[in-house]
Amino acid sequence: MLAKQILIALLGSFAVLSSNALTPSGRRAFLTRTAAAGAVVATGSAPALAELPSTGAKAPAFELPNSRGNGLTTLEALTKDNKWTVLYFYPGAFTSGCTLEARGFQRDLDEYRKLNTQIVGVSVDPIEKNAQFCTEEKLDFYMLSDKGGLVSKSYGSALSIPGFGTFSNRQTYIIDPSGNLRWVFTDVESHVARHSAEVLGKLKELTV
Repeated sequence: MLAKQILIALLGSFAVLSSNALTPSGRRAFLTRTAAAGAVVATGSAPALAELPSTGAKAPAFELPNSRGNGLTTLEALTKDNKWTVLYFYPGAFTSGCTLEARGFQRDLDEYRKLNTQIVGVSVDPIEKNAQFCTEEKLDFYMLSDKGGLVSKSYGSALSIPGFGTFSNRQTYIIDPSGNLRWVFTDVESHVARHSAEVLGKLKELTV
């Protein structure tokens, strides 16, 4: 049962399900990987899930290249201006769920700014792909490239699956101006369209 639930979550998170985002070779690769995921269900083996960090404690530190091409971004740099940070992890740029999620944050960006909050995305995608995604979607926030998924693992937002590798699971973290982790959204995949509104609601509670 657990393996089946994980597979469903995997297929939801793995937004390469959108055939419009895949080349013919990409679709073949996806079908091959889906078959491998079916084997996970058949054997009952589960992917390695990273452990979530504790809320109320310091958020895990990181240093990652950003999609703006101006070097590395650290947690310290994000909090130095006394801003709140919405750090959201997503499986892959240009896929249906990730595009919908990014558009939601962009739509509500002025509301986040009123709450002294910045939006930053994280995925295992390369810098160039994240930069292209931000440009084509006209996003006024940037993405960080977590090659190898080490930061995703430190935030408990990584799935490591044989045949798939490691990628960022769809989870969102609210970090206060002191660098403390204040809230974690883990069940994002089932309601991506309204996720930004949920994050804004929680921010308003935390910043009162």
